[in-house]
Amino acid sequence: MRVDSALLKALSRGLRWRKLLEAGDFSTIAEIADAENINPSYVSRVLRMTLLAPEVVEAILAGRQPVALSMARAMQPFPVKWEDQPGSFRDGGNFARNL
Repeated sequence: MRVDSALLKALSRGLRWRKLLEAGDFSTIAEIADAENINPSYVSRVLRMTLLAPEVVEAILAGRQPVALSMARAMQPFPVKWEDQPGSFRDGGNFARNL
């Protein structure tokens, strides 16, 4: 497997935006979208990636994410509970086998 640069970039952006929100640099998703000149819906979907379980994030960083975990799939709703996420991104096998 190789690192998915689009997925990695989106995860990095989401973490940066969350940090900016938590620090009070921005108060809303709309403010971030205005500053970045992008759609608020995209900001919201990318911010959702900050809810990924640590094992999923580690797999993305190492390029070991399941094939089913594409950028398009990451932008769709997924379970917030960490223990439910691996099954959501399974690609025909056990998520852990892909780690």
